[in-house]
Amino acid sequence: MNKSHGDRTIFVSRFSTPLGPMLAGAVNDGICLLEFIDRNVLTTQCNKLKSALHCDIRSGSHFHLVELNRQLQEYFQGCRADFNIPLVISGTEFQKLVWNELLKIPYASTRSYKQQAEAMGRAQAVRAVANANSNNHIAILIPCHRVIGQNGKLVGYGGGIWRKQFLLDLESHDVLSRSQFADGAEK
Repeated sequence: MNKSHGDRTIFVSRFSTPLGPMLAGAVNDGICLLEFIDRNVLTTQCNKLKSALHCDIRSGSHFHLVELNRQLQEYFQGCRADFNIPLVISGTEFQKLVWNELLKIPYASTRSYKQQAEAMGRAQAVRAVANANSNNHIAILIPCHRVIGQNGKLVGYGGGIWRKQFLLDLESHDVLSRSQFADGAEK
């Protein structure tokens, strides 16, 4: 287990986003949960977090949740490409390796599951990598939406392919907007 998580409580709060409501969880060390409310695995994820962090879950405010809400709003407004809020990542050692590799995928970029496995030095573990991606419980911040099929098609997003498309379009549009602004500023 990580260092002490305060009073052993995961504080959760519901956020409204353009993709629908999300549930966020925080302990004193950082954000440990960001998931779409309508995911059928949400209860399972919460139970796993409680067990892994040896914490109870309680609805309430927390300074990390306030900051997360601000940063998410900026992200959805196209004003933020990177999140700088601490994360508390809990899972198997392999899952943690996969999720840390996801954090290396640049904003507005994509990578195939095969490329992700190769980047980890585990080229034969494509299915295991895909499975670990599907168990990511900190959506958007750990950008599993940036992983696509080897053929370039959108596959395998627990929040729904339509959400994955929205996030990739948001990031792509934001990059185009910034590029056009930079071009216009130079003229």
